[in-house]
Amino acid sequence: IRVSVDRVNVGVLVTDPSGKFAEGLQRNNFHIFDNGVEQPITDFLDVEEPAQALVLIEAGPAVYLLEGSHLRAAREFLGGLSPDDRVAVVKYADAPQGLVDFTANKQSAAAAFDELGFNLGFGSLNLSASLSKVLDWLNSVQGKKTIVLLSTGVDTSSTKQIQDLLNRLQTSDVRILAVSLTGDLRNPPPAGKKKSPSPKVAFTSQQFAEADMLLRQIAQTTGGQAYFPANSSELPAVFAHIAQMVRHEFSLAFVPPA
Repeated sequence: IRVSVDRVNVGVLVTDPSGKFAEGLQRNNFHIFDNGVEQPITDFLDVEEPAQALVLIEAGPAVYLLEGSHLRAAREFLGGLSPDDRVAVVKYADAPQGLVDFTANKQSAAAAFDELGFNLGFGSLNLSASLSKVLDWLNSVQGKKTIVLLSTGVDTSSTKQIQDLLNRLQTSDVRILAVSLTGDLRNPPPAGKKKSPSPKVAFTSQQFAEADMLLRQIAQTTGGQAYFPANSSELPAVFAHIAQMVRHEFSLAFVPPA
């Protein structure tokens, strides 16, 4: 198979030794090397350019047990974005369903969190298949694109669909920041404070391990990051950090020589 590529997008985060994000950098502060050979930078977007962030939320029976704690924490993410950053909200179980199209109105996105419905039956959780569909939707979106994935990582997609997604992510211009929602499922609070788990959403340690591995693969393949908070109390700090990452991304592009 011969593939022709006429543009390569490179998302970049720059921090100082203390981890503080750098701002104010210009095109001439960056150099791109492809196989050891420097390439001219053809496109450059600084941190002031609006980001496009799509929040993809698992809406299955396991996440229903969290009683919305992950969604309340996600407001930290919305509050940390720049006014011009645009947000879309999509839920998935067997397939993705758009709730809010890209908008700079963060209140509209927050309202979608409040109206999120859950699939409480024996339905599938097709994470990889849903992500592939969302990537199709994002093909027409310009600029810096990030998917913030709120998921247990459980995937009932076929093995081929999972591998096809990982292959596709290697050449995608979308970065994925994944937040695992299994912390409270692994370490449930005392009885009476949460909904009682049912056999439908019982996980084994092997399933947790497989789910964690998939979230890491999905995020790292795109140059993103996966987060594994131990419980819901750690979620606000995670979402606040994700908002900072989305806000401080530089986007570069070059034309490969071959």
